[in-house]
Amino acid sequence: MLQIQKIYKKYVTGDLEQTALDGVSLNLRDNEFVAILGPSGSGKTTLLNVIGGLDRYDSGDLIINGISTKKYKDRDWDSYRNHTIGFVFQSYNLIPHQTVLSNVELALTISGISKSERKRRATEALEKVGLGKQLHKKPNQMSGGQMQRVAIARALVNDPEILLADEPTGALDSETSIQVMDLLKEVAKDRLVVMVTHNPELAEQYANRIVRVKDGHIIDDSNPYEVDTKNMAPPKHENMGKASMSLLTSLSLSFNNLKTKKGRTLLTSFAGSIGIIGIALILSLSNGVNTYIDNIQKETMTSYPISIEAETIDLSSIMSSGGPAAGQTNDANHDLDAIYSNGSGLEMASTMTSSFTENNLTAFKKYLDNPDSEINKYVGENGIIYSYDTKFGVYTKDPDGTFVNTDGSTLTDKNSSISTMMGMSNMSPMSKMSGLPGMTSSSNNFSELLSGKDGESVSEAVKESYDLLYGSWPTAYDEIILVLDSNNEISSNTLYQLGILPSSEYKELINKIENGEEIKIESKSWNYEDICNKEFYMIPECDTYIANGDGTFKSIKEDTAEMEKLMNNAIKLKITGVVRPQEDAKNASISTALGYTRALTNYIIQYTDDSEVVKAQKENPTINVLNGMEFSPSTDDEKIADAKKYLGSLGVSDKASLFKTMMYSMQTTNDGMSNMDNPSIQAGTPDISTMSEEQLAAMLDEYLKSPDNDTLLKIYDAYISTGTYDDNMTTFGVVSLDAPSSINIYTDSFENKESISDCIEDYNSTASEEDQISYTDYIGILLSSVTTIINVISYVLIAFVAVSLVVSSIMIGIITFISVMERTKEIGILRAIGASKHNISQVFNAETFIIGLCSGLLGVGISLLLLIPINSIIHSLLGMDTVNASLPISSAIILIILSMIFTIIGGFIPSKKAAKKDPVTALRTE
Repeated sequence: MLQIQKIYKKYVTGDLEQTALDGVSLNLRDNEFVAILGPSGSGKTTLLNVIGGLDRYDSGDLIINGISTKKYKDRDWDSYRNHTIGFVFQSYNLIPHQTVLSNVELALTISGISKSERKRRATEALEKVGLGKQLHKKPNQMSGGQMQRVAIARALVNDPEILLADEPTGALDSETSIQVMDLLKEVAKDRLVVMVTHNPELAEQYANRIVRVKDGHIIDDSNPYEVDTKNMAPPKHENMGKASMSLLTSLSLSFNNLKTKKGRTLLTSFAGSIGIIGIALILSLSNGVNTYIDNIQKETMTSYPISIEAETIDLSSIMSSGGPAAGQTNDANHDLDAIYSNGSGLEMASTMTSSFTENNLTAFKKYLDNPDSEINKYVGENGIIYSYDTKFGVYTKDPDGTFVNTDGSTLTDKNSSISTMMGMSNMSPMSKMSGLPGMTSSSNNFSELLSGKDGESVSEAVKESYDLLYGSWPTAYDEIILVLDSNNEISSNTLYQLGILPSSEYKELINKIENGEEIKIESKSWNYEDICNKEFYMIPECDTYIANGDGTFKSIKEDTAEMEKLMNNAIKLKITGVVRPQEDAKNASISTALGYTRALTNYIIQYTDDSEVVKAQKENPTINVLNGMEFSPSTDDEKIADAKKYLGSLGVSDKASLFKTMMYSMQTTNDGMSNMDNPSIQAGTPDISTMSEEQLAAMLDEYLKSPDNDTLLKIYDAYISTGTYDDNMTTFGVVSLDAPSSINIYTDSFENKESISDCIEDYNSTASEEDQISYTDYIGILLSSVTTIINVISYVLIAFVAVSLVVSSIMIGIITFISVMERTKEIGILRAIGASKHNISQVFNAETFIIGLCSGLLGVGISLLLLIPINSIIHSLLGMDTVNASLPISSAIILIILSMIFTIIGGFIPSKKAAKKDPVTALRTE
């Protein structure tokens, strides 16, 4: 007898609370056919799951033959389902990779029945449902009616007291439904059968009792069963048997599952074996590692020059200082009895600041240019290369005829809010008119090619690293080369910047991206001849400053119309050829899409020196030719006079720009101008973003009606400061050939590189302190590290490859997690027939164990095969047969065990996750 006493069950999802069973009470006889009817959501399936122990009730009690389940734990419910309950589901819920016989045997296996007895009873149960001749078929080889009969056989094989059927005919046709219902009616003669159905006709035809459920309540019972509880003993707590799955069953389930996915299992095992292969090969090859690294080291060092910058940081001194991270010390020089200060952070900052040094490359260049200098004996084929910070822009027209700056600046909207925030708020009008040192430079898509010896435009080392696909290498100052990547491609961004693709198309793409739209870039192509006909115009920085007629000059870089006019007299650059880096090229050093020769650099330097703005500035070294004011006045009176002169000369646009900058400054700072006493500004911060230039200029005029000297001084210091003569010359692009920005000294061998380093040390020993050269010997630092690594190379490589084992275990974990998701329904089935959480975890641990074993065996086997050609290669490369790689048997066994351990660890978390899955939810998974 089954007693359901005031069962409550609620489901809580977030803030939503749904009552599935609301105080349901029901008594069921030991042998009757009960049909539970009700609309969807009425609670009938929840009632069935509660009876079956798949779902736990919140309160009340479920009593089976006098045994209360109120205090049942997971293990008790597992035993209850295995020994007392049999399930028949609408979707059959058979394990697809198991045979019909194995599916039926499963419940007996969990009960601990012997193999022979399991087979006998399972065969008997299948014969009773008419499937005695189809024991070894897989579920997918059977019809729906046959699969449902297998499910009934599985439910009955353990001779349960209660059979629960959830819509058993829902997926069957009418004829098959009748067969299944006849079978269930026969079963109900000697046990309790509870069926949930939507079909009232079937219920009335076959069931001898119909219970109707609605909104979690029983609203009708056609044949109620009243129990006299007064004369009954109180319910007791008792386990209904034992349920346990053997390790062999777990291995069998997992092995059969892996057999259905042979390809994935093989790939997973191979991936897991990679770490094993790596360690095995390293153990075998460790004796030859030092020789290999030594050879590679010498070959690599000859490809790198000694680089000396005009301004450098001495990394060697920082590294040699040996200081720990700021604020951290390993040993305290005081007792641990109070609070002490730690100045190591400031000391480290001081070390880094003092490590920045200025190199006098002018004096060093004289030393290098002296043919009698010893250093020249060690210079390699590529010689000594001097680099200069020439300033120029390259412009063109895109296919639509739109003016394009190849640095990409014309592709963006300068009036956008981002542009305003990034530029307007932090730059004074003076800075924008005169330019800032270092803010202008040559186009980022152009770079100078490494020149060769004896006046060659391009070094042979570069030519040997690139395939010339079309045309010829540049030789003249107005010739350039187009550089593709190894796939004959140029990035779309670069093509838009170079005006090869239209600017309007780029802006449209950017708008789509900003609007969150997904874009698809269509691949386009051009033949070499067409691309080489593209015209580019080089404009030196000095040409962007034009005379005002009063002895001063102004920048026109922001004036597109004026810049377009300059193109008429600009230097036309011609693409002479197209190149592509060779495979494994050692000196494929061109980092931009277009390369020019040293001849263009020399031309720009000379052209800039002869330009009108540079000559004017040289003639008036104390006056800034951009505004007519003195450089850095020495007194406050001179600054005030310059401020008045400057403010009086401003036009409407410049006034608007200055006022806008002052307002942004006031909004972001709390000093200087923000404290100026002025009613028009203190009245509140206006919305300047909506004002016209005329309105902004008027507000500045109002503000400056009668400024006092302190205000003028603050305006001068904050917004008008004129910089220096050298700043202007740098801005105009003036470069001295005697003062390179960097020097690269190339050598042909590692030994010569060391000799050049010695020569630089000798030069420093004779030079004055300010003329000494400081540079970072990156190769030397690298070599010192490599030397240390070589001493422990075998251990380091083994540790490194061991990481791949960890990665492999993570991958195994991911694969196991995927397997958990794929086998979610199987988890629900196993739980329904009594498998415990531990059993579920055991199944997936068994799967990772099998994969780990396969990975280990595969890894060792592949390693042994690889050692055959590897030994031949070693003998061939070294010209000796004294180095023989071999893997000891003990190491092979250890590696196999290691593989299994790592894979089991990798699958541990997913297996635990599988064990925690709710069986009801798992059964609903498709």
